[in-house]
Amino acid sequence: MRFYHNPNHLHSLVSSIISSKRAQLNLTRCFTTQVGFQGPDTNRPMDSTKQQESTQNSSSKLVLYSFWQSSCSWRVRFALNLKGLSYEYKPVNLAKGEQFSPDFERVNPLHFVPVLVDGNTVVSDSYAILLYLEEKYPQRPLLPADPRLKALNLQGASIISSSIQPLHMLSMLKYLEEKVGPEESLSWAQLHIEKGFLALEKLLKDFAGRFATGNEVYLSDVFLAPQISIATTRFNINMSTFPSLSRLNESYKGLPEFQASSPERQPDAVHGA
Repeated sequence: MRFYHNPNHLHSLVSSIISSKRAQLNLTRCFTTQVGFQGPDTNRPMDSTKQQESTQNSSSKLVLYSFWQSSCSWRVRFALNLKGLSYEYKPVNLAKGEQFSPDFERVNPLHFVPVLVDGNTVVSDSYAILLYLEEKYPQRPLLPADPRLKALNLQGASIISSSIQPLHMLSMLKYLEEKVGPEESLSWAQLHIEKGFLALEKLLKDFAGRFATGNEVYLSDVFLAPQISIATTRFNINMSTFPSLSRLNESYKGLPEFQASSPERQPDAVHGA
């Protein structure tokens, strides 16, 4: 069990920002721009200030604004690979603050990655992107036909996107480090990752096969695979407490689509970081 030096202070400190973070997440899931919006000119550099001269048409290649270490971007890369969709990778260096550039703000005013551009449609937030891909490109479905399994996949994905990842996102951890120090920040992340993993372990135990809800890769796997990898490598989570998730992780490691989507395989990866 981990102890905070002043748990009441820590929880009161972050409670004021958790609700706003979740509100931002709910907002960005709905930020989808349809025909009529002039999509970004993906051939110009991020810092260009020239006025956009043309729009993408419906036959354009998919464009993904991504950061190699972003678990949310990782989900989308994994899903695109599963569906066999080619795309152009547009790196956005969060460490250098490129998400706050005027060009990127036109794509996503909340300054988050990932963002998917498909012709004149711009979709931000990984959950919204994945549901969009499922509707627009139904090959290799991410949701099963069975209503019960579909609901289970949506629930598993929601636990990660709403109750785990937002509580260890970069902006949250930087805020905590500034207020209470890096050790408390790490403990905070570990606490909420383990809490979420415990819920997922119980949720999936009667349904998991080779993958989360059987022997096919579905939406919950797309969220789980990057989350487990980041939990073990970045936050030192001991997966022996979660035997079902640990077994799933071994299955994910063998998937070529997952391997190709991994952070170290991305063009903006900084090796040794």
